[in-house]
Amino acid sequence: MLYTELLQLWDESVQAVDARDWQGALNKLGQISEPTSRTLFNTASAHLALGELDLALKALDLTIARDERLAVGFFQRAAVMMQIDRLEEALSDCIWAQKYLRGNMVIDYKQLGLRFKLYSWQALYNAAAVYCRMGEWERAREVLMSASQERGGGRGGNIEAALDSVVRKEVLAPLLVPEGVVFRPRRQDVEQLQQRDFLGKAKVISSMIPNDDFGGFEPLRLQQPGFYEPKVDGAQDSRYMRMRVPYMARSPGQLTVPGGAMVFLFGEEDRDGMAAVIYDGQRGLLPMSLLDPADVKTSKGKKDNRYPSGIPLPPGLKPPTRPQAGPSPAAPPGARTSDTPPPSYTTATHAPLPASEPPKYTANAASNQRTSSAQAGDVGSVVVKVHYTYTVALSVPLDTPYHEVKEQIAQKLGQPASQLRLRHKQHGSRVLIPLGGEVEPGCTMQEVAEAGRATLWCQIEDPLANRNILYQMVALYDYTAQGPEDLEFSEGDTIDILGQVNEEWLEGHCAGNIGIFPSCFAYRENANITQSSEL
Repeated sequence: MLYTELLQLWDESVQAVDARDWQGALNKLGQISEPTSRTLFNTASAHLALGELDLALKALDLTIARDERLAVGFFQRAAVMMQIDRLEEALSDCIWAQKYLRGNMVIDYKQLGLRFKLYSWQALYNAAAVYCRMGEWERAREVLMSASQERGGGRGGNIEAALDSVVRKEVLAPLLVPEGVVFRPRRQDVEQLQQRDFLGKAKVISSMIPNDDFGGFEPLRLQQPGFYEPKVDGAQDSRYMRMRVPYMARSPGQLTVPGGAMVFLFGEEDRDGMAAVIYDGQRGLLPMSLLDPADVKTSKGKKDNRYPSGIPLPPGLKPPTRPQAGPSPAAPPGARTSDTPPPSYTTATHAPLPASEPPKYTANAASNQRTSSAQAGDVGSVVVKVHYTYTVALSVPLDTPYHEVKEQIAQKLGQPASQLRLRHKQHGSRVLIPLGGEVEPGCTMQEVAEAGRATLWCQIEDPLANRNILYQMVALYDYTAQGPEDLEFSEGDTIDILGQVNEEWLEGHCAGNIGIFPSCFAYRENANITQSSEL
């Protein structure tokens, strides 16, 4: 589908929303063959206005599938989940909305075309509304107390009124994106849809010279005299002057000029003490007594770079101190090797709580599980795409064990299977994690296949025989080794964490190399933070 067609239908659907013609907006949005996350969000908004909660939920599922980090999508879906009594999934969506705020107090979606600001306290408010529906009033009060500590506009007395309602055990109504507030295309793009004739209409031109038989283009005419500001290098012989004080025009031909403005002296002073000047493209008169010579000399050297170059400072606002030479300790206490779900609300508001079991499913996981199980019954094989220095593909049965797939990949790449390392991405994650069952019986490709396909990343590196991988992090910036013991990596690389040197340095493994690096140069997406039992 051409982008111009999508833009035209998108704009027409927004016009229908402004006219409160929800069905008309749905008809226009339904004609988009390749919808985006923003048009799908608009579809959900139209269904909500019509009271069609099930259809709105389906549209929001597709919205989040298109953009897995759209915090306002999780926020809106959590409110819809509450209205259809899917409370556990609603709480999970509130947690994801809080996570994808990325520690910000507010996200303004105006640049994306949505006139709405999502505040951190709003996500916490909806979590408290879920706890009210679960009958857990004390937890709802604790979350609201955390929300009261959040800074942000638009809160007013909502939190205080909500706390009073929780004390009286009254269920809170969920917060939603207001009706009629939808993603809109950029005005500049919509204006470009109108056809324009840049060439104009053809004109018959005859020569302006009498008795001339020339039938081509009209000869060039003399340019009409106008005013301009000549460029003068340096203050020597400069006719640029600066206004000492503001001056208001008192008669025709005079100019109104603010104080401190630069003007060009066009003529000499007359008998009345007035001089002709040029200011802002206009020629007029100003009192000569109010003008002082201005130095317009400019430096020919390099311009000052007002913006710092290189990577920004780490979160601690100061560079980490290098560790003292010596053997690095073993794994930090409490390190986990398994993936964990998103942080809970108490964790998001900087109040650490003891860990507990993570939620067994979210809305995305449930829908993906239904899809994969349905398709697994229809298709008996899976297409595996392997990213190496080049990309290869192979088709294997769904019940093929990991070690057999690894052998087939090694045969295709012409490399020994013992030095191949296979990784995959979990849904909604940027981290490449090793296949956990390469040597364990019973682990088949069905566990990582989705819609009859699976994508793996392959690296060749010496296996870590005597080291355990505690967890993994993703590089935020490029890090250049400052010494032989440092680990060098690039932005976006996955780093295997082998140990903790001190509070600021970690020991890691990347691309076959082992070394130390500052912990602030990477982040842990699947951090050791689980959903607390007290929430």
